[in-house]
Amino acid sequence: MGGEVRYDAAHIEVIQGLEAVRRRPGMYVGSTGSRGLHGMVMGVFEHAVNETAAGGRRAVEVTLTADGGVRITDHGPGVPFTTPADDGGPGLEDRLCHFQGGRPPIGRDRIWAWSGSHGLTVANALSTHLTAEVHRCGEHWIQEFACGTALAPPVVAGPSGRSGTTFAFHPDPGIFETVDCSFAFLGERLREVAFLLPGLDVTLTDERPADGPAVQRYRFPGGVRDLALSLAAPRHPEPPPHVLAFASDDPRMAGVLDVAVVWTEEQRILGYANGRATPQGGTHLEGFRQGLADAFTAYAGAYGPDSPGGDTAVTDRITAVVSVRLDEPEFEGATLTALGGDVVRACVQEAVRDHVLAWLAERPERAARLMERWTA
Repeated sequence: MGGEVRYDAAHIEVIQGLEAVRRRPGMYVGSTGSRGLHGMVMGVFEHAVNETAAGGRRAVEVTLTADGGVRITDHGPGVPFTTPADDGGPGLEDRLCHFQGGRPPIGRDRIWAWSGSHGLTVANALSTHLTAEVHRCGEHWIQEFACGTALAPPVVAGPSGRSGTTFAFHPDPGIFETVDCSFAFLGERLREVAFLLPGLDVTLTDERPADGPAVQRYRFPGGVRDLALSLAAPRHPEPPPHVLAFASDDPRMAGVLDVAVVWTEEQRILGYANGRATPQGGTHLEGFRQGLADAFTAYAGAYGPDSPGGDTAVTDRITAVVSVRLDEPEFEGATLTALGGDVVRACVQEAVRDHVLAWLAERPERAARLMERWTA
């Protein structure tokens, strides 16, 4: 047998500052490919949207700059660089240079419940250069950063007649396989977020084309109802006559549920938690499926002899959007692709069951046709 393998304090390496992010970026953005690059951009965007909930104009501008960088501007009150901020949370320099134990305060209407992704910190660490600008209380402040480190204290650049915060950053080509952001991909993602947060105005500009900037603007007052209709539209040119859509605010899960269902010939169910897609599913989708099955089973028991036969049959031919915005989301994994929480499952199941059952009871002819589809 060989000699004893020992592991003690001498084998532990202490990494200072944000060097851990730069050494293992995949742990924080999922990959060093285009997926991670766009995830980093969306992390900064999340912060900007959250700031709009704190006050000001609910608009965010995302710009892909001609020099290969990204610039994101919100119209919130402007985050002070010092700690604590006026809202009691960390100041901007702390948000950029240190991981926070909690989350910044949430907007009063939960337009965006902070996801806990540390988006600003990670983006700062994975950028060769980042400039933070704050317009607040009549002053324009600027601070420069490189690879996660402040180069100098913030300085006043002059007077200002507006409020808000801007981040201009260049993803590090030594870390990412590509630093060429996709206008089309970001457009789809930002469009999706605009659906999920009705009233939010999002503008995406690409300054890189030689023939002039490309601009897309997204704003959808109808929220998830509009999203569900847009998902169904490619195979259903005429708008479906019956769309079920509702919102529910449940203090038990400290959050808001938004659901929209279109009765189609194929299945497409999309889940979101705090504005993030959850491709790996989670308790919000489990609750939705079970609640839908419960509603049809209850309706069949009350109004007809047959049962639709379980949640698989009920969800076989629908297009649906299930979005939750939670004060304290329990994401599974660092990349936040699945949602946990038994309370969320129970609350969503109950809300879906009650709203769908009421919807069916108010439309007996439509309900009869839907029952025929799943009991045939």
